[in-house]
Amino acid sequence: MVCGGFTCSKNALCSLNVVYMLVGLLLIGVAAWGKGFGLVSSIHIIGGVIAVGVFLLLIAIVGLIGLCKKNTVCYTCGDMMLTHATEALKILGGVGLFFSFTEILGVWLAVRYRNQKDPRANPSAFL
Repeated sequence: MVCGGFTCSKNALCSLNVVYMLVGLLLIGVAAWGKGFGLVSSIHIIGGVIAVGVFLLLIAIVGLIGLCKKNTVCYTCGDMMLTHATEALKILGGVGLFFSFTEILGVWLAVRYRNQKDPRANPSAFL
């Protein structure tokens, strides 16, 4: 299969999540190593780096669990986007027709009332 299909995207996302897991573990390990050897004395910095590493690790695990879903009907992104775009275009078409008819009504009213005489004006005047 050519790269660009679902299989390639799935494999690319899996490998990206594995890299994120490694980065999360690296953050946790470096923060613990820095605290253990006394390189960083601030507990707030160590806690922040460990929290970011744990958060990144959890997000990567959730991402890996989401590419493993089986036994359900899975629609492709293109089908879902096409369905949504069709619905949106129907709504936008209705809105466009509404405004075009109001524009036509405005043009008709402008033509209808454009050359009328003002009843308060001089009756002997041409326009």
